[in-house]
Amino acid sequence: MRNAGAHCRQGAATRGSVNIVAVERCTALAPQKGRSGADEDQARTGFRATTWDIARSLLTPTGLTGAALEASWCGLHLGLYPLGLLGARATDRRAGYGLGHLPPTQRGLLVQDVEAAETPILLIHGLIDNRSIFTILRRGLRHRGFGRLETINYSILTGDIRTAAANLGAEVERLVRETGYERIHVIGHSMGGTIARYYVTRLGGDRHVHTLVTLGTPHAGTYSAYGIATRLTRQLRPGSSLMQEMDQPVKDCQTRFIVYWSDLDQVVMPPRNAAMHHEDLNVHNIELHGVGHMSLPITSSVVRGISDALAHLDTSGATVTPGVSEISTRRPVETRSRRSRPAAVRPTAGAGRPAHSHASRAGRPDAGGSQTVVD
Repeated sequence: MRNAGAHCRQGAATRGSVNIVAVERCTALAPQKGRSGADEDQARTGFRATTWDIARSLLTPTGLTGAALEASWCGLHLGLYPLGLLGARATDRRAGYGLGHLPPTQRGLLVQDVEAAETPILLIHGLIDNRSIFTILRRGLRHRGFGRLETINYSILTGDIRTAAANLGAEVERLVRETGYERIHVIGHSMGGTIARYYVTRLGGDRHVHTLVTLGTPHAGTYSAYGIATRLTRQLRPGSSLMQEMDQPVKDCQTRFIVYWSDLDQVVMPPRNAAMHHEDLNVHNIELHGVGHMSLPITSSVVRGISDALAHLDTSGATVTPGVSEISTRRPVETRSRRSRPAAVRPTAGAGRPAHSHASRAGRPDAGGSQTVVD
């Protein structure tokens, strides 16, 4: 995709490749907060309140269905986990631009918008996981016509978000060089979304990332990170120096953020901390009911929503098809003879149905049938 303009620049980034030395300097200079008694009391209070909220969400028909799906998928994922350890990365690549061998579902996107169909999509897993978590999502995106999907593994011994973000930058720049696309899409599950967000907003990564989708990412930290005392988990706690750094102003960021979170997320505590709120960023928050943390990448409404968003965004990030939730500042143009109305979205029942979506910038229109904008 064409470079959309200025990018997020901080002292820890350069215009070229990611400056790892600067990242390490930021890490060294970042204020370190000890775990005081007040922090422990706050963690216990937050954990108890969150447990009660999750229990209430669980004791509903949708919650019970979601819990059953979560348990089933966790069992299947354990079986797939060893396969995900084979190789540092995996690539799904469509050969050429021929249409004859493609099924109609894949052919449609390629005919409608070859740039959207061929824009690379990079998927990043969460803590103590690997690329096998995206088995279903990769298949769903490929089935819908996306021709270049790549998943990577980072070390389970990763001890610092900033360093992991710098390493991600190297992977993104490699993919840009190999494909010739100046901007790609990134999908991050859990901590993978935190790594990607840091790269985009603090290391100038928005010049290479068109859209960042996060699934169950602790954007405001999680109290479950108090369960293990390591450097990495301390960074994932609410109010940590890393969380404070990511809350700092970010000017002229061109990346669009699509954020999925669920009221049944048992890892991000409280679950609402998986929503992103930042005045300088273009964010589209989508809340789900009855979806567990590990089930987010396999939920049909998530796969469909990601596919629709990435298929209907032009190079500036604006939606180009009615019925797709708008996540840019561009407003639809109305004519006197005919008004453009968003297509109705058929409500679906069961686990994974979007509850509501929220655009972080006040006053931004948000198209969509059954979704409600909360300002």
